[in-house]
Amino acid sequence: MAMADRPIQSPYMHFSRAQWAALRNAVPMTLTSGEIDTLRGINEALSMDEVAEIYLPLARLLDLYVSANQHRSTTLDRFLGNNDRRPPFVIGIAGSVAVGKSTTARVLQALLDRWPTSRRVALVTTDGFLYPNATLEARGLMGRKGFPESFDINRLLSFVSQLKAGVPALEVPIYSHLVYDVLDDTRQVVDQPDILILEGLNVLQSGMDYPQNADHVFVSDFLDFSIYVDAEIEHLNGWFLDRFMTLRESVFSDPNSYFHKYAGLSDAQATETANRIWHDINRRNLLENILPTRERASLILTKGAHHAVEQVMLRK
Repeated sequence: MAMADRPIQSPYMHFSRAQWAALRNAVPMTLTSGEIDTLRGINEALSMDEVAEIYLPLARLLDLYVSANQHRSTTLDRFLGNNDRRPPFVIGIAGSVAVGKSTTARVLQALLDRWPTSRRVALVTTDGFLYPNATLEARGLMGRKGFPESFDINRLLSFVSQLKAGVPALEVPIYSHLVYDVLDDTRQVVDQPDILILEGLNVLQSGMDYPQNADHVFVSDFLDFSIYVDAEIEHLNGWFLDRFMTLRESVFSDPNSYFHKYAGLSDAQATETANRIWHDINRRNLLENILPTRERASLILTKGAHHAVEQVMLRK
């Protein structure tokens, strides 16, 4: 067979929803329906079945990976005579705006935090590492918020490198979606967890995206496992629009909200505004910076039109 005629081999194993659900291996459910409701994002159809069939098998897999990683660390510690605390296992979660990666992160944190191995699990979102609005405005970047250049990458890299070095009580900036800015006087303290879930748009970017800076360090260099939450662009556009319309009736009505100016829009005006924001900012960022990193993920969750995961791809 000629080289050109050979089928292209995928680096991933593909699982249907039913095939993946079977890998739960009778792991018990530790979340109630009420708790699942609190973890669900706006307009997302997160159900008990979704957690049982998708996230419990994934939590089981991650627990096995963490155990293997800790065993390797124990072997190295024994060789070195080292009694220092092991660095945390870092899980990166990437994907588009409106795809539901924050919900994925919260569900996995809740499941892993209650796993029989009793590991401490922290969750950090990279939104806190965005430059403050004043800085973005001074640099002409407000229209590119969420793009790689809108993040304080050096600060983010400093955090993950110190985390992996075992530095205790690290302070992480917090982002408020209400005021659409980094908070000046509030910090999250991350104190040597066993597992850190790092959720953000661009956590899978690497030197491949910046050949002129290929020798630089990237957040992806510190990840032990990575997840990309995927969906068709037309679904993402619809979910973003639905979320915008829901927020217009709730959060946007708060006078303290950065988007309060949108609260009084008519349905037609709100639809036009949401679609413009999606196409000019979020869709462009997805195509230029986020989607190209998908195939670097250890695992890809592909959602259908109703936010339910229909396929799982696991790197071999």
